[in-house]
Amino acid sequence: METVKTAVHFTDNYLISPTNPIEINLIGAGGTGSKVLTALMEMSHSLTELGHPGLQVRLWDDDIITEANLGRQRFAPSETGLYKSVALINRVNRFMGTNWKAETQKFERNSLGGLPENARATIYITCVDNIKARFDIAEMLKAMNKGRANRDEPKYWLDFGNSQNTGQVILSTIGEIKQPNSEKYATVASLPMVTDEFGELLKQSEQLDDTPSCSLAEALEKQDLYINATLAQMGCSLLWSMFRYGMTKNRGFFLNLKNFQTQPLKVA
Repeated sequence: METVKTAVHFTDNYLISPTNPIEINLIGAGGTGSKVLTALMEMSHSLTELGHPGLQVRLWDDDIITEANLGRQRFAPSETGLYKSVALINRVNRFMGTNWKAETQKFERNSLGGLPENARATIYITCVDNIKARFDIAEMLKAMNKGRANRDEPKYWLDFGNSQNTGQVILSTIGEIKQPNSEKYATVASLPMVTDEFGELLKQSEQLDDTPSCSLAEALEKQDLYINATLAQMGCSLLWSMFRYGMTKNRGFFLNLKNFQTQPLKVA
């Protein structure tokens, strides 16, 4: 009887042995994004300790910190009134001596329809609460993938999304990633984008109300206290495994924090 091979995705070689830090565009600096940034800081330091060049992160967000952001998002009272991206990046740079960058604008096309300056990176991580923004970003990533030739061009998209008590993290490839020959595994070169695989579901689902909250109590009615932090830790663990082990059998997961259930999304 023929044995069924386990489907896996092998990490692009450039992530494993790069000549420079891996460029990451982190889009969104709110409840999830602010905590993903901390996880990336830990990841970058750990990678450099293992002889890897580490990460170079650029954080995109045009929001200003308000009192309603304190507590659930990673901001201090003294930072109220500052741009979220600037406050977070300044803190990380002071803490770790990095030179990460902040963009006080949305990651979107300019008035002429062109890509924003500094749009290119190897990995894109989205922590946005707007469904339209996801589709716009997917379109930009596909446009950047056309005619790809250099090894440090866009390769992966890690998308975080959640409602009050549930959420998901989904890893996609931007185009195909060349896979090695394997006798043990069934290698998968292309992982579908969340907007392609779950596009209709996203359109039909109720959009999270992104109207600014006036208080933490009001914000907690939209997203519970620990849903963002849990997603951030688990999602970055998926990215870490790709760096550390060079492969993954999972391309994401679905989380229900209310009943503590997690469902992995297997590579197929």
